[in-house]
Amino acid sequence: MSEYAIEVHDLTKRFGDFTAVDRINFCVGQGEVYGWLGPNGAGKTTTIRMLLGLLKITEGSARVLGYDPTTQAKTLHARVGYMSQLFTLYNDLTAYENIRFYGQAYGLSRSELARRRAEIIEMAGLQGRENELTANLSGGWKQRLALGCAIVHRPQVVFLDEPTAGVDPISRREFWGLIYAMAKKGVTVMVTTHYMDEAELCQRVGFISQGELVALDTPGQLKQTQMRGHVLEIDCDDSEAAMRVLLAAKEGGALPLDEVALYGAQIHAVVPDAEAFKQPVWALLVGGGIRVNNVAWIAPTLEDVFISAVTA
Repeated sequence: MSEYAIEVHDLTKRFGDFTAVDRINFCVGQGEVYGWLGPNGAGKTTTIRMLLGLLKITEGSARVLGYDPTTQAKTLHARVGYMSQLFTLYNDLTAYENIRFYGQAYGLSRSELARRRAEIIEMAGLQGRENELTANLSGGWKQRLALGCAIVHRPQVVFLDEPTAGVDPISRREFWGLIYAMAKKGVTVMVTTHYMDEAELCQRVGFISQGELVALDTPGQLKQTQMRGHVLEIDCDDSEAAMRVLLAAKEGGALPLDEVALYGAQIHAVVPDAEAFKQPVWALLVGGGIRVNNVAWIAPTLEDVFISAVTA
């Protein structure tokens, strides 16, 4: 068996004249947690659907567990799990009934289904709520139950498409604990997310923009190799006014600002050289009537790197 659970070569998907995924190449190792990041419409979900055989590949090839999703989708589906952007649960069924439905759909025997049902209820933290309608469960419980239903048949590869969207931070952290528990058992996980703190938890991350793979490496290496320029973190009394001044300077060419974005109460501005432009940025803001507390050169966050990569 290949050391890779997923292998993609020049994978392309066109819808008429529109190219949604454009000749991408990557491999995902057995038991790896692989992040797949990009703006809305970048091609993340389209990639996953091709890997599952749900969309026909226009050009190139893919292998998942050695199977061709174009010609061996049925065999493949018995060995992979998929949790889509929307919770794939039936709200008018109980937690037990949802697990039973998916278990029967995957052909589990009665005894195996009984074992898996107990394991999934424990994993989801739903002891005592097994017979409650899914519609009445919180977002975090639904999320963990949906994951349980996606892996009821013990798949070797799991695709998770924005599985934590709209879920509170504590539930997101608990969910990632479940992801790594699967990975420790050798399950390969490919996950899309818009949360950069989640991307930091991936062993490797691929950035896709306008259908093209623009960067791929560990989060640490991406920060070292993919950042254009230096990041200045600006602490001032009026961030909104400062943003207006900086964006005007960027648009007017007064300063060579590559990116300007709010990060909580601070502003991150990307400049060609931090030491050379620290004082000019400070002076620009003071000249705009803004009280500046500090301007510091900082290491880029993964979000800084992501914005730099996808706007190149």
